[in-house]
Amino acid sequence: MPLNPTPTPTPARPRSRRVTAALLASAVSVCLIAASAPDPAVPLGVGDRLFPTLGNPGYDVESYDLDFTYSGSNDKPLKAVTTIDALTTAPLDRVNLDFAHGTVRSVEVNGVPADFAKAGDDLVVTPAESLPAGSPLRITVRHTSDPVSAKGQDGGWVRTKDGLAMADQADAAHLVFPCNDHPSDKAMFTIHVTAPDVYTVVANGLREDTHRARGATTWTYRTEHPMATELTQVSIGRSAVLRRQGPHGLPVRDVIPSADRAALEPWLRKTPGQIAWMESKVGRYPFETYGLLMAQAQTGFELETQTLSLFEKELFTEPAYPKWYVESIMVHELSHQWFGDSVTPSTWSDVWLNEGHATWYEALYAEEKANKPMEKRMKAAYRLSDSWRASGGPPAEPKGPKPGHKISIFRPNVYDGAALALYALRQEIGRPAFERLERTWVGVNRDGVASTADFVDLADAVAARDLTGFFKAWLYDKKTPPMPGHPDWKSDAPKARKRA
Repeated sequence: MPLNPTPTPTPARPRSRRVTAALLASAVSVCLIAASAPDPAVPLGVGDRLFPTLGNPGYDVESYDLDFTYSGSNDKPLKAVTTIDALTTAPLDRVNLDFAHGTVRSVEVNGVPADFAKAGDDLVVTPAESLPAGSPLRITVRHTSDPVSAKGQDGGWVRTKDGLAMADQADAAHLVFPCNDHPSDKAMFTIHVTAPDVYTVVANGLREDTHRARGATTWTYRTEHPMATELTQVSIGRSAVLRRQGPHGLPVRDVIPSADRAALEPWLRKTPGQIAWMESKVGRYPFETYGLLMAQAQTGFELETQTLSLFEKELFTEPAYPKWYVESIMVHELSHQWFGDSVTPSTWSDVWLNEGHATWYEALYAEEKANKPMEKRMKAAYRLSDSWRASGGPPAEPKGPKPGHKISIFRPNVYDGAALALYALRQEIGRPAFERLERTWVGVNRDGVASTADFVDLADAVAARDLTGFFKAWLYDKKTPPMPGHPDWKSDAPKARKRA
């Protein structure tokens, strides 16, 4: 998710984003202690270092069924029903869901009405009977989903000129629907949206059905691969859907404002070639479809929502952005489909695995297609790296978000700072081993979650040597280590603040 810069004639890089057994066991024990007492309901989490109350222990979600009814007004809450199918991983007297921005009408657990209460950003559900470990769990929540931003809200529904879209990274899907809102708990999704006939609806995955009745259409989409909640996308708008074919017959569909078809088509026709380029680097595209959603909205960023990446339309219409730059940002979001979507981070501290790789392939594409040398970009990043580490933390141990601004974890240290670590790795183990590592990483972890430790272990195996010291320095140290092959590179130390 690169954040968009203010347009300049020569823009700089935009400053834009399995829980371990011990961590999960610890979180589950907290859940059990809390559940043993009837009151009060308390918010829980899986212990994420950056978002402590995000996610919920004691169950594993297998699928979500989301049903939204849109009236045609962005100022009114949508009627919604969320059905969650899960499996309990521990005995539970209560089930916590993340949900922070809507009114709950009723809750059922396995078809039986259940009590519920609000606790922080959690919806705490008390079923009529306790749930043993290993039991099927179906939770049905009837609620509203409000597109009007609450105070301090950072993400969720995005109100566009002609409807709605979603931007749920990093901690915002639960502003839209009740869920286990942590990337470590991926699930299948079915999404139904009913809207007036003048609107077109597109969501993650492939369209399964449309049904028209009494001036409204219900659209149904289904994913063929598991997805993290933060990657959910629903577009409702007066849109045109342009279809084309990608490599191996891959269906590509782009969602754009109907009036802008002619202006945007030259950009959109580049996507199949970009997919083929990425496949040449890391292997087969991992999902059932792809496409761009060009929103008439000011978001300040682009976002890799699974199978349908979100872009500001202005990125493609602002003349200050050079052509090569726009294409590289398209590749950034496309590469996330492998790095971040198919292979999802275990915790938000592992976000460098997403953004570092997306930045890497963005830069590599610019090098190969627009003669923008990777080495020049990496040397510039090296010069700034100590300052980035001081302000944002090292790549694999980023500092927490600023209060009330959750996407502020997306700092330069997890973009170009992390890409710099990948460049150092390629320098250290050589290009053939590095490229083999990249292909193996997305292959063995496809449709799963993986951590920084998993990446280090795989790199050790591929390189056939212990790289522990290398990764410790590049991913966790406060100071940037020397660049292999470039001992002359220097990093500017951050200036000390003068005392008043």
